[in-house]
Amino acid sequence: MTRLAQTEGLTDIQQEILSTVRDFVDKEILPVATELEHRDEYPSQIVEGLKELGVFGLMIPEEYGGLGESLLTYALTVEEIARGWMSVSGIINTHFIVAYMLKQHGTQEQKDYFLPKMAAGEIRGAFSMSEPALGSDVSAISSKGVRDGNDYVLNGQKMWLTNGGTSTLVAVLCRTDEGHPEGTAPHKSMTTFLVEKEAGFGEVRPGLTIPGKIDKMGYKGVDTTELIMDGLRIPADRVLGGETGRGFYHMMDGVEVGRVNVAARGCGVAQRAFELGVSYAQQRHTFGKPIAQHQAIQFKLAEMATKVEAAHAMMVNAARKKDSGQRNDLEAGMAKYLASEYCKEVVEDAFRIHGGYGFSKEYEIERLYREAPMLLIGEGTAEIQKMIIGRRLLEEYRIQG
Repeated sequence: MTRLAQTEGLTDIQQEILSTVRDFVDKEILPVATELEHRDEYPSQIVEGLKELGVFGLMIPEEYGGLGESLLTYALTVEEIARGWMSVSGIINTHFIVAYMLKQHGTQEQKDYFLPKMAAGEIRGAFSMSEPALGSDVSAISSKGVRDGNDYVLNGQKMWLTNGGTSTLVAVLCRTDEGHPEGTAPHKSMTTFLVEKEAGFGEVRPGLTIPGKIDKMGYKGVDTTELIMDGLRIPADRVLGGETGRGFYHMMDGVEVGRVNVAARGCGVAQRAFELGVSYAQQRHTFGKPIAQHQAIQFKLAEMATKVEAAHAMMVNAARKKDSGQRNDLEAGMAKYLASEYCKEVVEDAFRIHGGYGFSKEYEIERLYREAPMLLIGEGTAEIQKMIIGRRLLEEYRIQG
């Protein structure tokens, strides 16, 4: 069968990378993903395998020991990994966003120090923007950094930190009023701090506590945590880019490429759900024939495959736009919105095709059914994407005069 979601115009190197990752997913991830997910167990062996493949340094420039690949290559790699187990792609994504922010906005000293270790997977990245009462309103951040000599002292509570326990570097967004007079727009008084820490839970450095894993409906295996700062001292040279007041822009740039990543995850999960649905439909018999021969099921499969193809095409377009150096917030928002919504629908249709067996933990579709909802809220809800899309469309189609 011709596989869905093929990408035209890839180089030989891109095709080789994707073929290698696909083989790894088929041999090392799919056979163990559901078992590890049910135990909520961190996939240490899988992560080590991806480290050996160079995935942690996929977009880090060659001068820092990475592969120097494009966002498109990275997104297609994530699509393959999410097809195997979405949680693994989350582990990679948070690392990738921090590396991207460092590459784009870090000082030379910060790049020289962090990027080679991140490319090798020796330092694992996470980023922290959300807070318990924050939701989608980033301007309401209350965590604060105050200058004290050559340090900043950070206080506050952060929420929904992917890789919170296993990471050793966290990019943390805080308010910094220093140099920003009263009345300054909230987004102009935010700063990103590069916080190094030990892996694990509890007090991972003086003033910094990772309480433990948040118990989730799905997206298991990867550790999602809170982060509590209480008098955490950070050297001033660990301000990303060396300048306060730029944190909001740093984070939004990272989230923009992160949205392409979430779209890629949605494509990968939807691809796997279609594979499971079309396979089961040919094995399950009712009324004397495979259910795949019933028109109602064929219609479902047709709709599922069309959604997989459409989401993939939009994700590829958003990645290529960013790689070309053009603004892509419109395309990234559209891709994230469509891919996450279509993923949910394709997974649900595959679940319906499985009938009662889809409700059993013995079948892989049960895991996908619990994982898909995370994509609806990760890296901005559908409503936030619509706001971004709507505002950009009004910019493009503004009536003159």
